[in-house]
Amino acid sequence: MRKIKKYANRKLYDTTDKRYVSLKRLAELIKAGEEVQIIDNTNGEDITSSIVSQLLARDKKETKEDEVPPGLLFDLLRKGGGAVSDYAQKYASFWKSALHLAEDEGDKLIKRLVKNKELTAAEAGKLRKEIVGYAGNMKSWISETVDRRVKDVMGKMNLATKEQIAELTEKVETLAKKIEKLEPK
Repeated sequence: MRKIKKYANRKLYDTTDKRYVSLKRLAELIKAGEEVQIIDNTNGEDITSSIVSQLLARDKKETKEDEVPPGLLFDLLRKGGGAVSDYAQKYASFWKSALHLAEDEGDKLIKRLVKNKELTAAEAGKLRKEIVGYAGNMKSWISETVDRRVKDVMGKMNLATKEQIAELTEKVETLAKKIEKLEPK
């Protein structure tokens, strides 16, 4: 993964190539399939989403093909933060299911290799354990990444999470009870 540092003067430094890069060059790297992580050099915060959003906005001015359909934006606005979270959970669930299927296929392949005497039972056990461990790590990574990205999006959209709404509701109810006790009957 290519690490990019963003300095206070807004310059971007590619730690892999050991040179400054422009936003245009950064966009070219991403479009070419490079994995990048952009870190704010001042506080160490991961600002990849923010910078990529800027790149998308710049790209949008040049071309309309990546435009988000207005219907989706309206839906997100109408449903609030819950919609973002729902979409993210469906996305994570899809990938977890895909990994589960891959585990099953790997298990079938291992059984076939043992049956054809291409692997010993001990080797098969080690390989199965590695595959299950890798898939488990991937499932955790997907959940954590989706949760983090949803939180980032919610913060940037200035939308309250379900937990924040529940907390506020509880506080309002507590205050209402206190006011009710204070009011003369």
